[in-house]
Amino acid sequence: MRILLKNLHLLLKELASLKNALKKDRQMLKRLDPSFEKDYQFLFHAGYQSLKLYRFSHAFYVSGFKFLAYLLYHINRILHAVDIHPAAVIEPGVVIDHGIGIVIGSTAYVGEGTIIYHGVTLGARKITSGKRHPTIGRNVILGAGAKVLGPIRVGDGARIGANAVVIEDVPPYATVVGIPAKVRKNSDPQIEAVKNLASVCQN
Repeated sequence: MRILLKNLHLLLKELASLKNALKKDRQMLKRLDPSFEKDYQFLFHAGYQSLKLYRFSHAFYVSGFKFLAYLLYHINRILHAVDIHPAAVIEPGVVIDHGIGIVIGSTAYVGEGTIIYHGVTLGARKITSGKRHPTIGRNVILGAGAKVLGPIRVGDGARIGANAVVIEDVPPYATVVGIPAKVRKNSDPQIEAVKNLASVCQN
């Protein structure tokens, strides 16, 4: 009985925080999706609705109500073809565009401001316990069909090209493409600022 009361207290705390998380999700979607015109579109946006279902399943999971967490997880797969494990951590203010075919593993972490396009997989490279899925920084773009595999780190502001297969750490603000993915461009704003200053001084 004491454990149940403790779990209920945790659940209420998690559900209370959902309001702000979903608000940030909606704000980011309106800002980053140019096709978004009216607020009623939230009702029909599969990406937002799948993210919303994940947030409820995560709240139940971390509160100890794992049966309900997996039930919502399964419903999410049926309704939206999105597979986000309830143990995964997704910061508020993430955008899931379209949603179809997205797979996010149990030890994955996704930072605020990230856009996840359809067909993205944040998966493991081998069967093992502990951390086995990627950590995605903030303001990252994960292109359609991208596969980010293993306990690697994708830095803030990075861009992952469509259908890229990423198996190594990605530096902040880098653009990676290909199979396996390689860095094609690094647009760190601090580095660019230094380059621009140097160019001005030379002129």
